[in-house]
Parts: sequence; structure tokens; C-alpha cells
Amino acid sequence: MKIADIKKISVFVLALFCILLGDSHATDTLGVNEHYFYRDLGYGSDALIHPVRLILHGGFGILQMANRDNDLLEVDFKNGANNLWMNLKNPVKAVQEEGVSHFFVTQVIPISTDRKDAYYWPNYTLHLLGGGMSYRMMIEWYQHHNFKYPKIWAGVTITVYHVLNEIVENSEYVGYNTDAIADMYIFNPIGIILFSNDKVSRFFSEKLNLSDWSYQIALNPYNMNIRNNGQNFMMRYWFGKNKKTAFFYHFGTHGEIGLSFKRTDGNIFSLGAGLEANSLINQSDRSDFRELTTDLVLTAGLFYDRENSLLASLIYSKKQDYKLRMNVYPGIIKIGSFSPGVFWSLSQQNKLSLGFTITWIPLGLSS
Repeated sequence: MKIADIKKISVFVLALFCILLGDSHATDTLGVNEHYFYRDLGYGSDALIHPVRLILHGGFGILQMANRDNDLLEVDFKNGANNLWMNLKNPVKAVQEEGVSHFFVTQVIPISTDRKDAYYWPNYTLHLLGGGMSYRMMIEWYQHHNFKYPKIWAGVTITVYHVLNEIVENSEYVGYNTDAIADMYIFNPIGIILFSNDKVSRFFSEKLNLSDWSYQIALNPYNMNIRNNGQNFMMRYWFGKNKKTAFFYHFGTHGEIGLSFKRTDGNIFSLGAGLEANSLINQSDRSDFRELTTDLVLTAGLFYDRENSLLASLIYSKKQDYKLRMNVYPGIIKIGSFSPGVFWSLSQQNKLSLGFTITWIPLGLSS
């Protein structure tokens, strides 16, 4: 790919987000009381919030799929960028190739009950809610760390995250892909606009307790495999007179529904079960157009958190690479003042993978 093409993509996408950011209502000098999604707790998943870690989780999230190689050297970044640019500069043509009504019914309007056509579900949960919340979380992170113009830094971070996500998803594919159109032109911008509003952010933070519960992403330097990757979110709604029980929802490329129980010491245990995307399936019979869906497998998990910051989780799944996965976040294991995060996982063939993370290094190491 020519340097000029890279510049076109960068300028095009950055200009789009800058226009949206300029129209938003969030200021560059957020007050302490307006920090809804990053609170610098120093423990748990909150301690691992970092712009680079966010980019890695979001950018390489598709590599969780069973039929995608999680070897970074196998990702065709050049072809992915070329194909993304082709779709972004020809959005009308891409939509026409799929069919305008089919595009809106499957990608935008949440009316289809057929899971194979419900592409809108990850668009709403991961791109609109998750992407919008991540943008606001990055504003708060940059503001807390005394960066000038935190909105601009957050906009650049989210832009890199979303562009990398689409490049990796396209990778070796050549042809039209309306998923990128829906993400980049509709759901990502709307998410940014929504969470630029204090009232929206306050509602999702205080009423629904929306939090980032991403895994502890790590790299095996021997084979360049990304392990334990995935951007995850949690929402819950407390009910009852004493607010000790809550409806619980943990989601990413999966969704577990269950209940949370608050102990007298403030610690919270949650149980959830549901479905997880295992591998990608192309429903299109055309070589120049793809229509991706996923096969779903059962999953269930046990979670332990404090103040919405995840401290530990144990998740069972029918997924190929992660039959069992346990994450213990910083704040549990302590060696003096040092507190690393650790994880282990078992594949369906009982292959063990181990790893650890350090709060001030965005990428951990794994076996």
C-alpha cells in the first residue's frame, strides 16, 4: 500500500471524528465528580485502563475467534487497510451490493430475531455503547494524567482503535464489507456523541454501573501469538430495598446474564450464563462480498469485584481455545508493594496457557 493511501485513510477518519468531537458537549476540563468510567482505584480492571491496552484489545478483538489465527504475523495489515479504504470511500456502492433494505434491517434497525441476521447486536453493544463509553473513559484517563486537550487525545485513541479493528477484521479479504460502513459511519460516531453528554454518561455509570472488564491481554514472544485478549463490559441494576442484589450482564463477543450479590464488606460476587461467539461464518455465496455471522456456544462465569472494578473471574466456555479461563487482576496477589495480574487458560484439548500483566506495561507476557 502506498504512503499516500495511508494518509488518505488517516485524514479521512480523523476528520470525521474531529467534526463530531467539535460538536460534542463535553469540555476539555472535566471535573473530578464527572469521572464516570475511570477512577484510578489502583486495583482490579480499573488499574489496567490505558490507551495502548484499549487499542490492543479493541484492534485485535476479532482474533479471539476460533477460525482466526491469533498470530500477529499472519495478519495482512496492508490488504486489510486497502480493503477498508475501498469500502469507506465507496459506502453507497457497498450498501447497494448488499441491498439497501437488507443493510438497514440487519445492520441498523434492531427488528430481526434471526441470530444469523442480527448483525446490529454487536453494533449496538460493542460499537455504540462500548465504543462511546471507551471514548469517555479515555477523556477521563487523559484528564487525570494531566494531558492537555484530553478530548483530542481520546479522539485519536478511539480512531486508531476503530481503524485497527476494521483493518484486522478485513485482513486477507478483498471485496465489499458493509460491516465497516455501519461501524465507522453510524455506530462509532453516535456512541461518541452520546457519551460526550454528562447525563448519558452519568446514567450508564451510576444507574447501570457500566464498566470496562476487559481481559489481561498478553503476547507470547516465541510465536507472536496474542493471548487472553478481548474487550469486555459489565452492566448491572441494583434492586430491592437494601440494594444487595442486582441484575447482571457481562458482554463482549459473548453475553452472560445473571445476578450480582453484594456482601457487607462491599465486595460483590456475580454469576452469569449465556452464549459466546466461537468462529466466523460467511453466509454469502459471492467471492467479492461477504456477510459474516458467528456460531454460538455456551458460556458461564463467576466474577468477583469491588466498586465495579473486576478483581477475579473464572469463565467456562465451549470455545475452542478457552474451555476454562481464570483472570486474577492486580490487587489480589501482593509481593510487598508490587501486585501483578495473572491468568491461566485451558483449551478444549487441555493445553495450558499462563501469563501475567503489570499495571504500567500495556501488554503482558504469556506462554
